[in-house]
Amino acid sequence: MSTLGLQHIAFIMDGNRRWAKQHNLPVAQGHKKGAETLVEIAKATKEAGIKYMTVYAFSTENWQRSESEVAQLMDLLRQYLDKGFDELKENDAKIVFIGERHMLAPDIVEKMAKIEQETAHNNAVMLCVALSYGGKQEIVAAAKKLAQKVKEGAILPEDIDCDLFAKYLYTAGMPDPDLMVRTGGELRTSNYLPWQLTYSEFYFSDTLWPDFKKEEFMQILNEYNNRERRYGKS
Repeated sequence: MSTLGLQHIAFIMDGNRRWAKQHNLPVAQGHKKGAETLVEIAKATKEAGIKYMTVYAFSTENWQRSESEVAQLMDLLRQYLDKGFDELKENDAKIVFIGERHMLAPDIVEKMAKIEQETAHNNAVMLCVALSYGGKQEIVAAAKKLAQKVKEGAILPEDIDCDLFAKYLYTAGMPDPDLMVRTGGELRTSNYLPWQLTYSEFYFSDTLWPDFKKEEFMQILNEYNNRERRYGKS
């Protein structure tokens, strides 16, 4: 399918916990099924010729969940980092992580860095995983870096514009998402890529993420193709 210039698609993968509850399963099983869905949709993204895919895996606010659920999520993440990305590696996917790494355990950060290094030269699709990520926090971090550059005399305040500011975000070097898809029926962006989503098209699906299939993904791309993006010009 032609995607009419769609270079970057972003997902909020919502609904893992509700899916587990509906199926009378532990929450961890919902997250495990959601991780399997991620691999399938990443493969579909590559097949559609979309070069960038960013997914909201774990927000800074998610740290406020129960200690037991967070621990289960971190254990699942460890397992997934060990072998869950193997199929994507074989499909020539470049994998990067954005977010507050200092909030994660050192062994998890090490595993993330290893995957980034192993896939650095892959180029079929870039999968950007927002992990321990908060959009407001990202903007504050970028502002602090710019303030330090001004303090050092490396740049002047009047040099700061949108293009320069974007170079200090976690997504520097990536085009902004053309389309943001949120599953699970919620109608908000939840502190996800607030700078980058300014002119993105939005699609909200009632499907819980573990049940999200390639067929619905293709339907969403078809709808995107029928939208007119004006960027405020008319």
